[in-house]
Amino acid sequence: MNIREYLDSTYLKTSEQASLSEKENIKVAEKFVCEAIKERFKLIMIRPEVVKLARKRIDEAQSEVLVGTVIDFPEGNSSVEDKLKEAQQAIQDGADELDFVIDYTAFKNGNSQKPKQEVLECTRLGIDNHKTVKWIIETAALTPMQIVQISALVKNAIIAHFDEKIYDRVFVKSSTGFYVTPNGEPNGATVESIKLMMENAFPLPVKASGGVRSFEEAVQMINFGVKRIGTSSAKIIAEGGTSKNTY
Repeated sequence: MNIREYLDSTYLKTSEQASLSEKENIKVAEKFVCEAIKERFKLIMIRPEVVKLARKRIDEAQSEVLVGTVIDFPEGNSSVEDKLKEAQQAIQDGADELDFVIDYTAFKNGNSQKPKQEVLECTRLGIDNHKTVKWIIETAALTPMQIVQISALVKNAIIAHFDEKIYDRVFVKSSTGFYVTPNGEPNGATVESIKLMMENAFPLPVKASGGVRSFEEAVQMINFGVKRIGTSSAKIIAEGGTSKNTY
């Protein structure tokens, strides 16, 4: 197993979250991009404002590393129109993959129509532009039953409206990594949540994101069947280590 083929190296902190200036924070993101190129990770996942820079660096290096970015991050409660607008800009800037945060709050409040509309319209935009689309469901904000239901919602919407040949380009993804949980509970991928996603998103692929900090945990997730792992500790994991990073 070449674990690098599964790793989406991730840096999504804002300058405020990183206690850096905007310029300094862009430099940190650029370092992650350069590391991803050197280490030959599957993808570099960065904020929308860094996409152009990442595309430039990767093209200059003639690298096959993919550029991914997040849309409506991290709350996911913007309008469908705003999601589409942000995604269109990311596509123009050179993104290969679009990770949308689904409106899980609306879903929790009993409104399943808006999440369905998001999945249909935003996935269509991505697929029509030959991109991979991922739907972040924010498992830490959901009960086990809600994880089952929202995973099935995404799956059923895709199956009902898209050809099966694109299924492998539409993921269900666990977490943003930024959801604040009570009492320090896990806010990312857990064994329990990933199992529920795998069972209820199939045949769509699953991405485990947030909380995977060691080579052993990554291998465990891959053995469960996940196709991608989002982590800010990709290099440490690839080298067989364990990260102490809490993000």
